[in-house]
Amino acid sequence: MYYVYVIKSVDKSKIYIGYTANLKKRLVEHNSGCVRSTKQCNDWDVIYAEDYKDRLLAMKRERFFKTGDGRKVLKFKGIFR
Repeated sequence: MYYVYVIKSVDKSKIYIGYTANLKKRLVEHNSGCVRSTKQCNDWDVIYAEDYKDRLLAMKRERFFKTGDGRKVLKFKGIFR
């Protein structure tokens, strides 16, 4: 199982979009500073996640969420304000 996820920093209100096979482990990595893109904060919370059986589908969905149209979808779902 693969997950596309959106995490938000509580302190700085930053958003990060990614995909992983192990969401709990990945969140620990984000909060412990192991991920270069998110190591400036250590207070990340998962605010949205979708699960996929296929890694390629998860990768495509992640790429979509990182586009303008994808951010509009997340905004419509109430993820972004």
